[in-house]
Amino acid sequence: MSPRRTAPRGKTAKQDSSTVVVATAVAAVIAAAAILFFVSRDGDSAGTAAPVGMAHVHGLAVDPADGQLLAGTHFGAFRVGEDGKLEQFGPVQDFMGFSVAGPGHYLASGHPGADQGGPGNLGLIESTDGGRTWETVSLEGEADFHTLEVRHGRVYGSSGGQLMVSEDKKNWDRRASIPIGDLAISPEDPDTLLVTTQEGLGISTDGGRRFTSLAGAPALLLLTWTDDGTLIGVDPVGTVHLSDDGGRTWGERGNAGGQPGALTATDEEIFIATRDGQVVESSDGGKTFQRLV
Repeated sequence: MSPRRTAPRGKTAKQDSSTVVVATAVAAVIAAAAILFFVSRDGDSAGTAAPVGMAHVHGLAVDPADGQLLAGTHFGAFRVGEDGKLEQFGPVQDFMGFSVAGPGHYLASGHPGADQGGPGNLGLIESTDGGRTWETVSLEGEADFHTLEVRHGRVYGSSGGQLMVSEDKKNWDRRASIPIGDLAISPEDPDTLLVTTQEGLGISTDGGRRFTSLAGAPALLLLTWTDDGTLIGVDPVGTVHLSDDGGRTWGERGNAGGQPGALTATDEEIFIATRDGQVVESSDGGKTFQRLV
């Protein structure tokens, strides 16, 4: 974690005034980026057209079977090679909330492609063959999960401002009504959740039924919680923040190089997709990033 920074002494009134102007401008940029992020997360529509590459990445995940980085996008799902080579797999459709439940076992939501029938919202869909084929599991025509997380044998999802949790992927418990940008589940406690919202970071210790604000936390858009207990967050301008105490304190790291659209991490690497079409990786805890795509 980065050490806490202290302000230099002996500032003049003019320097203080300039600092306020700069801080206000930065805050305005962050607020505007956050609004665009939350609006765009809620504004995807059905009828995905022909593939145009890895445009608008909604979710990143790593398959434990082979360590392969996967991306769910507005125009299908892709495998991302270490050399940046992309391999599309499965149907050409809008994959929202793309997540990995186990080796070759994926969950997602989203909208059908232009050549597919059915309702506009796919509900929860599942693949057990590495993404080659997908089946509807539940909530077809009802739910549009923009965020999905799988942990402790549960599926946690956010659809239409409602947090929902399922033990069997078919029956869902509707919990807090809260506009979630992203969510992360504690690797140790299935009832401890963190969420990003336009009002700041929220925490629940009762499985998502009630949330309270985490005072002093940075303004984050994306979150992930690694198996070793490290919380990783990315703010609206792409700066990475880490916490090793459940979100109570944070240390600032490096920058991904653009406004973030998706995030995932292992205990060794951090992967971020930016909204201008790049995918970058860091192997030094978010201090520096290299471009994959």
